[in-house]
Amino acid sequence: MSDLQSTQRFSDRVEDYVRYRPDYPPALLQWLHREHGVSARWQVADIGAGTGISSKLFLDAGHQVIAVEPNTPMRAAAERWLADYPDFRAIDGRADASGLDDHSVDLISVAQAFHWFDPVASRCEFHRILRPKGLAAIYWNSRRLLGTPFLEGYEALLRNYSSDYARVAEHYPDEAQMREWFGTGFRGTARFEHAQRLDFDALRGRLMSSSYAPQAGHINHEPMLRSLRELFDACAEHDRISFDYDTCIYVGCVNPDKAI
Repeated sequence: MSDLQSTQRFSDRVEDYVRYRPDYPPALLQWLHREHGVSARWQVADIGAGTGISSKLFLDAGHQVIAVEPNTPMRAAAERWLADYPDFRAIDGRADASGLDDHSVDLISVAQAFHWFDPVASRCEFHRILRPKGLAAIYWNSRRLLGTPFLEGYEALLRNYSSDYARVAEHYPDEAQMREWFGTGFRGTARFEHAQRLDFDALRGRLMSSSYAPQAGHINHEPMLRSLRELFDACAEHDRISFDYDTCIYVGCVNPDKAI
């Protein structure tokens, strides 16, 4: 996939992304503060910040945040949503060319976007912009594929109706790969349970926020939504389903010479 394709995949899904994508558990930030000495005084560069969901986590804890996002509609959505935070600004930049000054930030935050990055080029850029003793925190919500009839049915629905799903689904690195990416700078990892409780309209929006979900006009769009309705009706309790995640985080200093 070209760089242009990867940075523009969500341009036509911004509103659904803002409204229906999950946030991150507060325990994640508490762990960073408690176990790794991160404090509210640390300035954060949120790389691949999208619509600002990850940025808001740090802003609410008192951090200054610079959101680096190459997708114009998503960056504009973040600026609108977080306009009331005086310690927030967003810039046009990429993981391998952030536009930030050398040694200018204390903490790099990377959430769902990490699997789109070039691992070598992004690590070199992270090393350049981090201050001495700065850290990178790389984390994501990983949707559970098994464990409940809903989760298993949702995975089957994606595989049935999305021709793009197998190619661009969230193929995140495992722990061994992340340890290799950080090299000797690796400092720790943690996992947290997280979930959204969704009614049908929110579930539909969550599905349509995914870049691989067929949109209106596609031959699979209406059949997919009918199947989603059937799955929801079969699995909902009190008109809600639980959309379950494992939130994984990896933290460390960044060695520019260590490749996966």
